[in-house]
Amino acid sequence: MTLSLILWFAFSVICDVAGQLCLKRGADTLPDVQGREMAMALLCSAWVAGGVLIYIIEIFVWLRILAEVPLSIAFPIASLNFLGVTLASHVFLKESVSRLQWLGAILITLGVVVVARTA
Repeated sequence: MTLSLILWFAFSVICDVAGQLCLKRGADTLPDVQGREMAMALLCSAWVAGGVLIYIIEIFVWLRILAEVPLSIAFPIASLNFLGVTLASHVFLKESVSRLQWLGAILITLGVVVVARTA
């Protein structure tokens, strides 16, 4: 795998992690409403808008990756977002992460290493 592709994958994972953090912040700030009021609150949330914008960017990054890498390799590598989201939610959102959750994220990462070695 070329350095260029590794950087594209890294950017994709960073986008996914950042998008998740924004959406979580947006969800945490939503008022306790339903229906149209909820839709309006979502549309007016800068955090939600930021998360959606980041995901739009990620779509283009992902398409760039898929143009060069088989999906059977690209998708497992993209699973690095499990470790990234776990780490980022602990650091930036101050979420509690159990040892079992860390173990799961690390095992997923080890699986990614195995798949990436076949690329």
